[in-house]
Amino acid sequence: MAPQKFADLGKEARDLINKNFHNGLFKIEANHASENGMKFKTEGSHNTENGDVAASLETKCTIAPYGIAVTKKWHTDNILTSTIGIQDKLVPGLKVDLDTNVAIATSKTAMKLKTAYAHEMIHATVDMDVAASPTFNVSGVAAYQGVHAGVQAAIGENFKLQSNNFGLAYKAGDLIINAGLSGAKYTGSIHHSVNKDLTAAAAVDYSADGGTSLTLCAKYATDEHTSIKAKLDNNLRFGTAYVQTVRPGVTLTASGLINLKALDQGGHKIGLMLNFDA
Repeated sequence: MAPQKFADLGKEARDLINKNFHNGLFKIEANHASENGMKFKTEGSHNTENGDVAASLETKCTIAPYGIAVTKKWHTDNILTSTIGIQDKLVPGLKVDLDTNVAIATSKTAMKLKTAYAHEMIHATVDMDVAASPTFNVSGVAAYQGVHAGVQAAIGENFKLQSNNFGLAYKAGDLIINAGLSGAKYTGSIHHSVNKDLTAAAAVDYSADGGTSLTLCAKYATDEHTSIKAKLDNNLRFGTAYVQTVRPGVTLTASGLINLKALDQGGHKIGLMLNFDA
């Protein structure tokens, strides 16, 4: 099995800490897959702080015999995005995507060509900004006996190095440890599946400008239809999330965020999401 790409190093801890916490938002999402392979995804959200309402519609068509997938998405900001991709057909393990982003009101266009090659011990990516000045983002992750080492770099005009990042992860059974360096920012995380019902994670960020942040999070599945999450950071912001499968294909998520430093000053947030899958 190929290692993760660079952007996904530490993803397990990030997902546990960030997913299901829709604080300050009321959201609804509907997914539908037709018999001919077409997939539809509709999202809508209401921001309780500023009153903004946003929605999007996404369609995805897969032509399996040719390894081609076409995805189109429209957003209420009048942004139209599309992705045309082909996987494992040109070369086994190679995926090529062409992403296009068009602002309908201004006709401003962005276009990126993304390639990824995954093998048993390596996962490499090369992304190129096609519409703007030539910029390349390259990354590579090599894995050996549970150790994943990766590097990512942005290369601008005249092949000038603009930024470079480093990542290291260790995976052993139910334990995942990750560390990263991005400029002057250091990151680290631990993800541990304690048992089939309990999962825990911790993440720390340090930078000379932004100081240090630490977040602890745990998820407990009370049964096969219900799970509870809780997290706490070093600023004493306490978040909770409750995920309930109401019936097959219908999931309700309720979340909240409390500032324990200022319980009497307001600013606390709640969130709600309803998901339909058919």
